[in-house]
Amino acid sequence: MELKATSSQAWIECVLGDFDHFLKDHADAERKASGMAMSLVAKYPNRTEIINDLIHTGIEELEHFRLVYKIMQKRGLQLNHKMEEDQYVKQLMKTMHSGIEERFRDRLIIASIVENRGFERFKIVSEHIADPELAKFYYMIYESEAKHGNIFVDMALNYFPEKQVLDRWEELSDKEADILNALPIRPTLH
Repeated sequence: MELKATSSQAWIECVLGDFDHFLKDHADAERKASGMAMSLVAKYPNRTEIINDLIHTGIEELEHFRLVYKIMQKRGLQLNHKMEEDQYVKQLMKTMHSGIEERFRDRLIIASIVENRGFERFKIVSEHIADPELAKFYYMIYESEAKHGNIFVDMALNYFPEKQVLDRWEELSDKEADILNALPIRPTLH
């Protein structure tokens, strides 16, 4: 599934201009992604069809965090003492419907959109960063995140009709493009 907006040249220039800040934000994003997958397990333990995929995703995101942290250590960087609030995700979450079933569906679709944005941006980083080791690392992360984007849509399809999921994806993808284009450009993943 394709997003409606692409990341700008200004964004990648900003990231490359303050890559240490980007690494710290990336580490935070991986911690949050792992926590999000596990929070879905905690909140929806009765959704047994997706529990194994959520656990696998949570572990994989935690492994990505470990790998980013190793790069940070090599560069003498510490983790952020306090994780910054992600305005991109916060604004996306405000677009969710309020009914129990609709909210569950929207959480999965938003997770898919966030993962798709992540893999788009990791691919851009892998293509533009001069350091070959970091380029290889971000290409590996890009490939992994690409799988996550689709897995959350597949999870939604366990519980909701395909047309409903795809129509809602389109709506939320339009909103995501508006949110992305309105946010200030910063050396962060989102």
